[in-house]
Parts: sequence; C-alpha cells; structure tokens
Amino acid sequence: MHQTRLLGSRLGLGLGLGLGRRSPRLLWRSAPTADLVWVQQRRAASGGSSRSKRYQEQLAARNQTVALYMFSIVVGFVGLSYAAVPLYKAFCQMTGFGGTTQRVDEKTAAKVKPVENGRLIRITFAGNTASTLQWTFRPQQVSVKVVPGETALAFFRAKNKTDLAVTGVATYNVYPPQAGIYFNKIQCFCFEEQRLKPKEEIDMPVFFYIDPEFMDDPAMRHINNITLSYTFFKTGEEEYEPEVYDDEVEDDPEFIPKASPA
Repeated sequence: MHQTRLLGSRLGLGLGLGLGRRSPRLLWRSAPTADLVWVQQRRAASGGSSRSKRYQEQLAARNQTVALYMFSIVVGFVGLSYAAVPLYKAFCQMTGFGGTTQRVDEKTAAKVKPVENGRLIRITFAGNTASTLQWTFRPQQVSVKVVPGETALAFFRAKNKTDLAVTGVATYNVYPPQAGIYFNKIQCFCFEEQRLKPKEEIDMPVFFYIDPEFMDDPAMRHINNITLSYTFFKTGEEEYEPEVYDDEVEDDPEFIPKASPA
C-alpha cells in the first residue's frame, strides 16, 4: 500500500515535471511574442512592397512596349499614305487604269511612225477648274484628228482672274478609260505646277500621239473618239506680288543692266 502511494506520487511528480518542461515550448508555439509578430509583419510588408515594385516595373515595361508598337503602326501608315500616291500613279501609268495617260520622252517619240492607212481618230479636249481656283481654263481647239503614231500639238489657255499670284496643278484623264494606255504625252503643262501672276494669261501646250498598237487591240476596234480632259486645282496660298516697272528697276542701286548683244 505504501509502495503503491509512493509510485503514484512519483508518477504524478514525473508527469508534472514533464508537463512543466513542455509547457513553455507549447506556449511559445501557440502564442508568438510581440517581437516575433513585429518581425513577421515587417517581412510581410517588405515582401508585399517588393512584389508591388516588380509589378509596377513589369506594367511600365509592358506599357512602353505597347506604346512602341502603336508608334510603329502610326509611322507605317504615314509612310504608306505618302507612298500610295506615287505607287498608284505608277500603276495607273503602266496599265492605263482610270484613263491615265502614258508619258514618253522625245527620243522614244521620234522613233514612232504614223500607221499607213490607219483610221482617223478624233481627239476632243475639255478643261475645267476647281471651285477654289479663280482661273479661266479652256482648250484653244475643240478637237483634232490623228492616225495612230502621228504626233499632234494642242493648246490650252489659262488666266488668273485675281489680283494675287496663284499656283495650280492640273489633273487629267482620258475617256474611254481603256484608251489611256495608248495615249502618250511627250510634253504637257500637267507634268508640273503652273504659277500665274495677277491677271496673267498664258497658253500651255500638249504634245502627244496615239500608240500604233492601238490598231491591233480588238477592244479599240470601235473607238473612234477619245476625250482628253484636264481639271486645274490650287496647290498653294495666294500671294501678293507688286508690279515692278522698268524705271523702278533702273533706280535700284543693285540693278545690273544686261550686256547688249554684239
């Protein structure tokens, strides 16, 4: 009986000591101290800040890439818009699309000969101006008749009705459109801009011929009339140009008279 009590007391003491040794460890695990909580909060804040910073950097890099792509697209479209005009013009000149005429030099034209026994083709002329251009513009002849391979010269007269110098350029086309590929211009005022002084009036030439291959094209078999039309558009701002008289020029101290021919 006494041994049993002694064993029980030792066992209880041992359990108590064991619990006493383990209890602080369990308490530390279940309830962190204030210092540990502060360390954990700092780590969490530091980790969140670093993640946020990396996210901001990635977002900035992504936005920069998108902006670069958009800028490249804009530049590409601008380049295409400028290139579209000469490319379209070259295409029209090669195919005669839309009644676009061809352009040849004088050496090439000199080798062309009129087709013998070729049928006569009437070339009719028309001239117009845009509403923004205060010019009169009309052909000096209604029409001419040529055979394919024969060169012809026609004139258009333009007059500036304003008191300002005006620059204009002419667009042109041929009707019927499929005949444009055979209409060859050697010289034309439409190749470059024309500037007229106030109230100035000038005659502008068109030197052309119809390609001899016109006779061999079945699509041209029933075409005996071709219309060449021009429309003038204003290309620059109107500018005032004061008239200069001969006596004013001679009074100019920088005036240098031209040498008379020997």
